[in-house]
Amino acid sequence: MLILLAAFAIVPLIIPWLIHRLGARAFYIAALLPAAAFVQALVLTPDALSDDRIPFEAFEWIPPLGIELSMRMDALSWVMTLVVTGVGALVLLYCRWYFDGSGAGLGQFAAVLLAFAGAMYGLVLTDDIVVLVMFWEMTSVLSYLLIGYYNRRASSRRAALQALLVTTLGGLVMLIGVVLLVVDVGTSSLSGILLAAPTGAIVDAALVLILVGALSKSAIFPFHFWLPGAMAAPTPVSAYLHAAAMVKAGIYLIARLAPVFALAPTWRPIVIGLGVFTMLLGGIQALRETDLKRILAFGTVSQLGFLTVVLGYGTRDAALAGVALLLSHAMFKSALFLVVGIIDRQLSTRDINELSGVGRQAPALATFATIAIASMAGIIPTIGWVAKEGAVTALLHEALGGEVWGIVALVGVALGSILTMAYGLRFLWGAFWTKKDSTGAPQPVTEWPHPPVGFVLAPILLAGLTVVAGFASPVLDHAIAPYADTVPVASPGVAPPEYPAYLALWHGLEPALWISLGTIAIGAVVFVASRRRMPKRIVPFTASDVYNLTLRAIARLSVATTSLTQRGSLPVYVGTIFVVFVAAEGTAFAMGGDWVVEIDGWQTPMQLVVAPIMIVAGLIAVRARKRYTGVVLVSVTGLGMTLLFASSGAPDLALTQILIETVTLIAFALVLRRIPARMGEHNASVAPVARAVLAATVGATMGIVALVATGARTAEPISTYWPSLAYEIGHGRNVVNVALVDLRGWDTMGELSVLILAATGVASLVFVTHRADTLSQLTAPLPAMSGRARRPLVETDEGIRPRTAGASGQRQAWLVGGQRVRPENRSIILEVIVRVLFHTIIIVSLYLLFAGHNLPGGGFAGGLVAGMALVMRYIAGGRYELGAAAPTDAGRLLGVGMALAVGCAIVPLFFGQPALTSSFVEGEVPLLGHIEFVTSTLFDIGVYLVVIGLVLDVLRSLGAEVDRQAHESQSRGVSV
Repeated sequence: MLILLAAFAIVPLIIPWLIHRLGARAFYIAALLPAAAFVQALVLTPDALSDDRIPFEAFEWIPPLGIELSMRMDALSWVMTLVVTGVGALVLLYCRWYFDGSGAGLGQFAAVLLAFAGAMYGLVLTDDIVVLVMFWEMTSVLSYLLIGYYNRRASSRRAALQALLVTTLGGLVMLIGVVLLVVDVGTSSLSGILLAAPTGAIVDAALVLILVGALSKSAIFPFHFWLPGAMAAPTPVSAYLHAAAMVKAGIYLIARLAPVFALAPTWRPIVIGLGVFTMLLGGIQALRETDLKRILAFGTVSQLGFLTVVLGYGTRDAALAGVALLLSHAMFKSALFLVVGIIDRQLSTRDINELSGVGRQAPALATFATIAIASMAGIIPTIGWVAKEGAVTALLHEALGGEVWGIVALVGVALGSILTMAYGLRFLWGAFWTKKDSTGAPQPVTEWPHPPVGFVLAPILLAGLTVVAGFASPVLDHAIAPYADTVPVASPGVAPPEYPAYLALWHGLEPALWISLGTIAIGAVVFVASRRRMPKRIVPFTASDVYNLTLRAIARLSVATTSLTQRGSLPVYVGTIFVVFVAAEGTAFAMGGDWVVEIDGWQTPMQLVVAPIMIVAGLIAVRARKRYTGVVLVSVTGLGMTLLFASSGAPDLALTQILIETVTLIAFALVLRRIPARMGEHNASVAPVARAVLAATVGATMGIVALVATGARTAEPISTYWPSLAYEIGHGRNVVNVALVDLRGWDTMGELSVLILAATGVASLVFVTHRADTLSQLTAPLPAMSGRARRPLVETDEGIRPRTAGASGQRQAWLVGGQRVRPENRSIILEVIVRVLFHTIIIVSLYLLFAGHNLPGGGFAGGLVAGMALVMRYIAGGRYELGAAAPTDAGRLLGVGMALAVGCAIVPLFFGQPALTSSFVEGEVPLLGHIEFVTSTLFDIGVYLVVIGLVLDVLRSLGAEVDRQAHESQSRGVSV
């Protein structure tokens, strides 16, 4: 099972390539994976239905929290696995014809749909409730992508966002409930929690929160409105997600918890009350719709309410009927959605007012659609009839026993079944009947182009299975009974039934039979009446109106809050932060009691020299009136820190500090070109005294924090063990570098993410319309060198060319982009120096990269040095020279670097090791001698590439792009 789960994570990655190569035929290959999972579930049937051989696989994931990647296939999970994988395989096959001829975005759609099948596969099999929440949220995100497949349509984008917000909000609430339950019980194992059967106020609160997530995922009132909106998705998505898979996730969770928690005081009022109301609400609304897909959508809402009532009721007979109903619903509702997809694909309409006479032209399709509707309405001999009769019998026994919620459930199910029959007939009439106009004359027959046989195979198979399952109900009874036997026989105060219920096509002339027949007959009457007069809306607004009103209210509140707190003044923002900081730390000092402070005058003589210079530079910087002067003076404090690091035995920090200061100074210089040179030209500084007082207070507070923090240590610092840990675990003598790429690799990975976000943010502020890299395209490529002798490049009227024999008076070209720089801005000395030093600096950066594990250096320092080489090329030759120096997109460097870092975290997991575990290889190599290699070097290479990408992105945005915009502005000014 774990292997199949891994396959569901890997195979979708190659599906886009297969779609590109094979087109829609690649869906044949995509369907093989869920089909394989379906076959495996069938093979494991004897073990899954046993009591002592239930298949179980586990892999330790987060041992300190006791969280495992565990898979357990009992009877309930077995049924859900068959539904998820079986219907998933058929839907993927159906997509082969549904998307035939489609182009853009199909590869991504196929990959996401297959990944969704994998997420559902993991959700119904996992035995860890925390991992279940993770799969739960995966399905929400993937469904968002699937619903929004037609992303150029505003309706699709709105529907996708609506579904995401509702289900994700419910999932977050559920997460809180899961945490409360896990903490109370002491285990995250679902089977362990159910075995413990906890009770108490905390458990009751946790159940309410978990039910919020389950009800939101399964579109139960008041969260029902997202499901009809999700019909903007392609029909295969509706057939799979909104009939067989995703909406069943909440139902599955209710069924999983019901055997133990159904008798909790908070359970039945929520589950039965909201389930009955949803069943009636969805049924009434389905009678109002004219779109076939929305009729099925509101019908699905109604049926989900039915499933919630029956599976959540919490008695053995109801559970037995509920699982059969779950299985039947997956088959008949998926079949009906696929039928609608065929009609829509062939006729480009789903409006029942535009369809007439389709049934006579497509008798096979109409016949199997009728069979599916019969199963939905509970008509013999379908599995829907078997499940419905069993549900009515179970609820009738509870109602006759005096159970109040049994009476509510029975009445609600009866009324809901009437509506089910009515909107089922409305669907058949709307899709296949020959209709008449207002004068009573037959409407023109809709021309029906016959679809390919393979296109109709999936709905025919699913609809036919509802009849096969009806006749095979004794077999299903044997399969479902192991789950039903875990549920209490009856509610407290209700006598157990005389005989345990069982699934069968015929139980004799029992009360449930007459109730079922009555609902069918009354439902037909309701359908006829609804054709003459549509049911009126009970209230003048819908749940979607409430949702939209809530979003508008949140938007207005955010605007009001922003206008109140975000006044557009950076000094106000920074001042607020500093005031809060001083107040918080001052309160902590005042309330903290006695503090131990140890002060040394100095540790090295260098501090006596450097510290006064840093202080004086800081004071002068405060009084500076020019921006560049202030930046340079602030950099003096950074360079002073470099000397302090170097004199304190931290060469790595000193090297990194001086490189960062240099790069920062360059970045500031690039920005300062486009803003006024003097500070306060437009808006002079206000309240200088208050600012000075606040600054001094913040500085004093930080000083006190440093003194108190260093004097408050009572235990030996872990840093004393780092040299030995760096050598024993990281196999390196450079403690700083080993800590960054091995001992504290997670911190470094987070910092890399911050660097990428910073680079992206800077570029987004500068690149107005796009971030496409055009610099390398602007740079003329170097001409091919002929022969073995490399002739020097010279500048000619046609551009840079190799010097020809006998030519004279041609200026040698040191840099490719130099010729494009204005003559007054060129420096031949600078071009020569850069040409000579560039490759040497790159070699130095590579040396720092690979030597950093044992000597000063590392990926960060090496990347900054390589970035400085690019800075030199840009300064000497402008944006064209930068394009020649780095003819690749900065985003690629950032992406490849982050991918390497993430790969170093993920790969050890496949070998049973914790993430970011490094391996050490050493050996003797001829000529080279003794060689040692640590896999964390690959992580360091990722850091190296990310840093280069960051510098390159800053140069291309703040440098090259600003140059281009300035050049265009000057050109427009000249033309005017």
